[in-house]
Amino acid sequence: MNKAFFINGGAGRVLCSMPGLEKYAKTHDDFVIVSESWTELYMTNKTLRDHVYVGWQKDLFRDKLRDKKIVSLEPYRINQYYNQECNLIQAFDMEINDLDEVPKSGEINVDLSKEEQIIGYSLANEVRQVTGKDKVVVFQPFGQSVKNESNFVYDTSGRSFEMTNTVELIEQLSKNYAIIMMTQLEIPSWQEMGVAMPKDMNLNQWMGVINASDYFLGCDSVGQHMAHAMGKPATVVIGSTFPENITYPGNKKFTVLDNGQGKRRYQPIRITQDECSDRNNEDLMVIDNDMIKKIIKSIKDKIGVSKMSNTKSESKTLPKLDMKPLSSKPFDSSFSFDSKKSSGKKKKPIDELLDLEVIKTK
Repeated sequence: MNKAFFINGGAGRVLCSMPGLEKYAKTHDDFVIVSESWTELYMTNKTLRDHVYVGWQKDLFRDKLRDKKIVSLEPYRINQYYNQECNLIQAFDMEINDLDEVPKSGEINVDLSKEEQIIGYSLANEVRQVTGKDKVVVFQPFGQSVKNESNFVYDTSGRSFEMTNTVELIEQLSKNYAIIMMTQLEIPSWQEMGVAMPKDMNLNQWMGVINASDYFLGCDSVGQHMAHAMGKPATVVIGSTFPENITYPGNKKFTVLDNGQGKRRYQPIRITQDECSDRNNEDLMVIDNDMIKKIIKSIKDKIGVSKMSNTKSESKTLPKLDMKPLSSKPFDSSFSFDSKKSSGKKKKPIDELLDLEVIKTK
């Protein structure tokens, strides 16, 4: 019987399900993916996009599900996963393809649209110009579980950076790098620190930004999976979760810094509720000065430091992109980027922004 795979949860889960689903597609034509969240991410995958439906689609059950075996994907319940013998990609692969042994970790294949690429390169290059720094770091300090209550920003899961540490890192990093903050939470004094805080960006556009930037810094959240998929160098700081499960220690472009090593207790998420583990783990992303130094050093070792100038860097991936800045104004400490502005009413067609004939003849 053909299958209908249901998937829910965070965006990282959607990305990590792709390799296993692509493997399944090699031997099965008639299958369905019902995405209960972050459906737009599947649209970036050429193999899977035609199989994807949203749960509230009219007549989905009658037209697509009635004759299929429904499989609710839950990789956290794979034995090898909760015993730190495989990562999230491998756990999905085992569940989707009925595997007993841990397979090789597959690649996350994404194909960004022209618009997603253009938004990313426009933002990254404007940040380079207005800051005068040619190295751009995307910094995602918070995961989905972060909370903001009464001006207190906190994450009881122990997966996000503390706000005070976030500000410290921005202050240190901004000396040598242009910073784009991947967060919807307001960072205290971000205007004075001269960082970019993009607004109204969807996740596919964020992949475009990460692809156009030089480095990614983050926690256990979707950004690091995007950086892995785009082949970008990254530093990932881990607290309550296990690197073997949720990040990519085998990726030579990744530096994984484990702040919770020897202190964490496995939180059996989606299996049981364990308040003792939660209480034990909630401060495992509080980092000290030594860890901050390690983070800064890891970035410097990979990409060096910025050349301080007022000239923009040319794109390597899309060499014929019109790199005229979105703004010719001198640096403004209140700089921010609204993705809606990048597609104004008089925007030229994408084919006019790219020299498609050159690309096609390569």
